[in-house]
Amino acid sequence: MTIAASTNNAETARYRVPGMDCPSCAAKIEKAARSVGVDDVKVSTATQVMTLRVDDPETRLPEVERAVTGIGYRLDRLDAPSVDAEGDIDDLPKDLSHITPAYKRALWIVVALNVGYGIVEMFGGFLSGSQALKADALDFLGDGLITFLGILAIGWSLVWRARSALIQGLFLGALGLGVLANTAYRVLVQQQPEAELMGLFAVIALVVNVVAVLPLLPYRTGDANVRAVWLFSRNDAIGNAAVVVAAGLVAWTASPWPDLVVAVVIAGLFLQSSWSIIRDARSDLNEAASASARAPA
Repeated sequence: MTIAASTNNAETARYRVPGMDCPSCAAKIEKAARSVGVDDVKVSTATQVMTLRVDDPETRLPEVERAVTGIGYRLDRLDAPSVDAEGDIDDLPKDLSHITPAYKRALWIVVALNVGYGIVEMFGGFLSGSQALKADALDFLGDGLITFLGILAIGWSLVWRARSALIQGLFLGALGLGVLANTAYRVLVQQQPEAELMGLFAVIALVVNVVAVLPLLPYRTGDANVRAVWLFSRNDAIGNAAVVVAAGLVAWTASPWPDLVVAVVIAGLFLQSSWSIIRDARSDLNEAASASARAPA
């Protein structure tokens, strides 16, 4: 059989990966699928859907499932999508029983902690004159928003999850550009932040990140949402530690540059995540539009 014929006979399979919403997770999952010989695979961080094409589904799909679950992710096989009255693709897995009321309450606690301290840290950033603190505060607010929309999107169709993700991506991008613009202004002004206040708020932020994970500890097995929150919390903790180090360098060097450099790095992470989410959301919306166009009237 020729390569062209093999490609034409390939079957498309789709899985939902609950809670997977970061580019590094998508890359790991795609690498796991390719490790068993499946090259045509795409994982969307926007809608948490993995799409792949295989020539021998009865053999290949179990191998993919073992490879992906083996690195700690849950897969929900999606049946052939149906189109509802509004033209939306309904690709939800039949079993959403892992989303319990108690788990939702834990996620709401995470939202409250992130948004609440994001507002406090933003105030601290203005009080101390620290751009890094302001950037870190936006990180808290962004994580809170993503978790909030993630709670609302449970049970939504692919189209509405993609639209929700597109809003998230645009919001994160706007935050990142805002931080860069404000930092550029501070470079011209060269105003040194209050290192003591900067370090104090950064240490509190590190503690809040740890506390935000505690409500999710009872649910740390069996659901990839927890792994995603752990990953975000780890990255946030690294950012908090960087702000603490920057505060120390500001005090030591009597220069605003460490604060400005950390602010630019955090803003860059915002923009990278924003681009990844927007790209995947647009791809999923195009895919849904094509499926709707092919569906019988």
